[in-house]
Amino acid sequence: MAHIAPELDAIRRLRADLGDTIVRTPVVRCAGLEEILENGTTVYGKLEFLQRTGTFKARAALATLQGLDGAQRARGVTAVSAGNHAIATAFAAREAGTSAKVVMIATANPCRIEACRAFGAEIVMADDAHSAFEIAKRVETEEGRFLVHPFEGPAVAAGTGTLGLEICEQCAGFDTVVVAVGGGGLIGGLANAVKALRPDCSVIGVEATGADSMHKSFEAGEPVAIDKVDTIADSLGAPFAMPYSYALCRANVDRLTKVDDVAMRKSMGALFKRMKIAVEPACAATTAALLGPLRDSLRGQCVMLVFCGSNIDWRGFIGQAILD
Repeated sequence: MAHIAPELDAIRRLRADLGDTIVRTPVVRCAGLEEILENGTTVYGKLEFLQRTGTFKARAALATLQGLDGAQRARGVTAVSAGNHAIATAFAAREAGTSAKVVMIATANPCRIEACRAFGAEIVMADDAHSAFEIAKRVETEEGRFLVHPFEGPAVAAGTGTLGLEICEQCAGFDTVVVAVGGGGLIGGLANAVKALRPDCSVIGVEATGADSMHKSFEAGEPVAIDKVDTIADSLGAPFAMPYSYALCRANVDRLTKVDDVAMRKSMGALFKRMKIAVEPACAATTAALLGPLRDSLRGQCVMLVFCGSNIDWRGFIGQAILD
C-alpha cells in the first residue's frame, strides 16, 4: 500500500489548489538543438527553470507543506539539499507561514545559500550529502521539525506530477520525454502522470555518471546507496534511492542512460549559444543525453526535454560551461 501512486484526479486537484503560487512554465520548440542534431528529430523543452525558486522543487515542497496540520506547521520544517530543494523548502515555508531550518552541503553555490536566506530560512552547513542527512535527522528529532524530503513520498510525486500534467496539456503530441534523475522524485512523479495520460509515450531518465544510484538500484532490483557522489551536477547528487520513488520509476520509466560531466558542460555551452539560456549542469543533462547516447535511438521522434531548473550565478556558469 505504501507504493500506491497518486491518481490523476488528485494531481489535477493539487494543481488547482496551488493556483498562481506555481508558474505554468512554458513549453517551447528548441530549433537550435534540432539544428545540431540534423536528423529529423523534433525537440521541445519544458522550461521549468522559470519556476518560482528557479526549479521544479517548489512544486513538491508546496505539496508537502500543504499536507501538514497546524501543530506541525507551528514547529516548522527542515530539509537537506545542495541548494535547490533548500530554496524551495524555504519558499514553501514562507508561503505556509512557518519556519525552515535547512541543511546545505558545503559545495553549494553561494547564490543558492543567499536565496535560502532571502526566503527567511536558518541554514546549517554539512560536509557532504551523507552527513547532511544525519544532521537533518537530528534537527527533526530534537526540534520536532518536519523533514521535507527532497525526493521521496506521495506528496513529492503529486507535486512533480503537476509538471507531467502540464506537459501533456501544453504539447499535442510527443513520443518521448527525457528527464534528469537525482533521487527519482522528479521523474517518478512526472512519469506517473505522463503515463496515465499518454501510456504509449516513452520516459527516459538521465543520471550523471558520478551519481548513478538509480542505475545501481535498477540493476540490484531494489533501492541501493552509492559509496560517493562525484559530479559537477550537485542537484543530481542523491547518495541513495528510496522505496517509494524507486517503485514509481520501475513502474513508469522505460529506460535510463548516463552522461558525464564533460557532456553536461558542453551542453551548458550549447544551450547558451543556441537558446540563449545559462543553466546549471543538472538542467543540461537532458540535452547532453539527446546530443549523446540518445541521439540515434530517438532519431526522427518528437522529443520533450525537461529543463528541470537553474540556480547558478554567472561566475559559476562560466567556470563550468564549455563555450565553443
